[in-house]
Amino acid sequence: MSEVKTLSPREASRLMQENPNAVLIDVRSSMEFLFVGHPVGAINIPWIDEPDWREDPHFTTHVRQVLLGGVSCEEGGCTPVILICRSGKRSLEAAQRLVADGIPEVYNVEHGFEGPLDEHHHRSSVAGWRFEGLPWEQC
Repeated sequence: MSEVKTLSPREASRLMQENPNAVLIDVRSSMEFLFVGHPVGAINIPWIDEPDWREDPHFTTHVRQVLLGGVSCEEGGCTPVILICRSGKRSLEAAQRLVADGIPEVYNVEHGFEGPLDEHHHRSSVAGWRFEGLPWEQC
């Protein structure tokens, strides 16, 4: 059985550049995705979202839809699925679900998009995608 692999934000960005088939999925709520910002090229599939704030029981199905109905595995390996959230916690839970549901190459972005809280309870000042200066956009 596969296991979730961890990547730093820079490693995730590099994997996406080196493998054009890699898929970056932002599992934060739709509001976070739109208003806080997100990595350029990320697809939003919330793990937990409004109005009931419960795990999406169809999360794996939504990811498979992005992968065109299943996981593409060829001689060079399987399509990498990279998950990101605010700090890396929700995306790890979602990644574990994908692995349990049979998706073989799943990565979690350590520290997520905004990273952990600093001593002043602010994010994006210690670690994370945005802190690293990687490409992101905001609606």
